[in-house]
Parts: sequence; structure tokens; C-alpha cells
Amino acid sequence: MPEEQAGELLVVALGGNAIKQAGERGTSAEQFANVGRAAEAIAALVEQGHRIVITHGNGPQVGSLLLQQAAAAGQVPPLPMDVCGAMTQGWIGYMIAQALGNALARRGHPAAGRVVALVTQVQVDPVDPAFDHPTKPVGPFYPADEAARLIETGLPLVQDSGRGWRRVVPSPQPQAIVEIAAVRHLVAAGMILITNGGGGIPVVRDAEGQLYGIEAVIDQDVAGALLARELHADRLLILTDVEQVAIDYKKPTQRNLSRLSAAEARAYLAAGQFATGSMGPKVQAAVQFVESGGRQAIITQLYRALPALRGETGTVIEA
Repeated sequence: MPEEQAGELLVVALGGNAIKQAGERGTSAEQFANVGRAAEAIAALVEQGHRIVITHGNGPQVGSLLLQQAAAAGQVPPLPMDVCGAMTQGWIGYMIAQALGNALARRGHPAAGRVVALVTQVQVDPVDPAFDHPTKPVGPFYPADEAARLIETGLPLVQDSGRGWRRVVPSPQPQAIVEIAAVRHLVAAGMILITNGGGGIPVVRDAEGQLYGIEAVIDQDVAGALLARELHADRLLILTDVEQVAIDYKKPTQRNLSRLSAAEARAYLAAGQFATGSMGPKVQAAVQFVESGGRQAIITQLYRALPALRGETGTVIEA
């Protein structure tokens, strides 16, 4: 297996488990503790000489905001999805920037003062087919009677895994990162950048060329692949809660995969081997990155990032 190459530009996509663990209440203290552990893993990559750009999910945090808004709807006007996305980008970016800066400072690394978070908008197509078929569950769960009432008002809701009814919003494909010039400038200046969180703030451009937010959620992994392509990153590192991608997941015939070609990955996607709400978008993002010229995409567990770069674990996807 190849050794990691110092000086590579890595786009590191942090899964939701890096910020909020299953079973937790999602308190600020819990999230800071989780982010602190993730920061230690990323600091180890920096120590190896890699240049790092970080992106992350924001699903639980947006869900918390929507719950708070639902509870206070009679007192405070609710905010649209694009504003919630912007708020959570800033919130999580702050946590990661502080935790990573502290982790590097403890190591005496000079990059400790070069960690910065940047909120980004991501342009989508206003006629993307996803707008006709909302599929992404967001926000609080509703009991059946309240869901029926809301559906009558025109709000799209679906049954979510037997846990109740939830609002669904479109999940369009990302087309362009509006602030990409600033992102490139900061990377070229040697900054460790946290950006494009939660897939970026979804925006569309009108006939006059003006941008405005739209009610949607962009998949964080697919947007992470776009970020990696735009930066001509060497590798895309997707960090999640499993060490390797598997087929026949949780079946007696489960088989973990250490290496895949893009064609093999596409075949498994077409066969429904990877769930739409979990591993599917990660594999799709990896395929998009390597097919557009990226050297490798690696999917692995958060705390196994360095061994995965050395070829010791994880699932490597190559063109």
C-alpha cells in the first residue's frame, strides 16, 4: 500500500458523528467535546505536512434550530432554511476552528493561528428535478393527526423510519460555490480552512443575476466532492462512523471493501447496496471526485484517518 505523501491537499469531510453522537442530547458541552476529539485526528494530519480543508455536516444542528422555532412560533417569526443553514455553518465552524487551533497550539505547531471558518453559498439550478420531488427529511417529528393537518395546508411531510412524520425539502445538486475565489485565496495563503458546511447555503440566481436563498438542503458529501474538485485536491477523505464501506451491510453475507474502482462503486450504487440516507451519498461523492481527476477518495472512520492515508484501512475509491 502507498505511504501518505507530505504536502498533499486533502479535503476532509466530517460526518455528523464528529459533532453529535447517537444518544446524546446535543448540548454545547457534548458537541465541543466531540469536535475536540475530531480536532485531534485532524491535527495529526497537519503534523504530517498535509494541507487541510475541512467541510462538515449540520443535520442535527439544523434540526435543533427548527425544533426551537416550532416551539416558539407564537412569539418569534420562524427563519427560512437558508438562514438556518448559514447559522449552523457559523456555529459549527466556530467550534471546529477553536478546537483545531487549540489542538495545534498544544503541539506547538505554527498553524495554530491559521485556522479560519468561512461561510459559503452554493448555487443550485432552480429547475433541478429535486424541487418537484422533495425527499430530505428535516426538523421535528409530528404525530399522525398533526401531520395530516399540516399536509392539508400544503406542507410536504413523510413518515420517517417509523418515528413520526417530518417535513421534507428538496435536495438539489450543487453547481457552483459562490465564494470559491476566496476559498482558493485562503488555501493558497496557507490557511487551514473550514467551509461549505452542511453542503453550503442553497441559493439560486435570478434573471438579473442576483442571488437569493431557497428552501432546500444540499447533500454535504456531494458538495464536499464539488469543493475538492474546485480546489484540485489530491484526495478527498470522508470520515464517518464505520472503518470501511460494506456490501450486504448487517447481513450474514456482509463483506467489507478495501478498494473499489469508480465503475465497481457505480455498479454497487445501482444495485442498491448503499443506503440513500447514509453510505450512498458518500460513495456517490467519492466517485464524482475521482472521475473528475482526483487521485483518490477514501471513506473511513474518523479516528482512523492517518492509517487510512497510509493504506492500512478504509475504503479507497480510484478512477
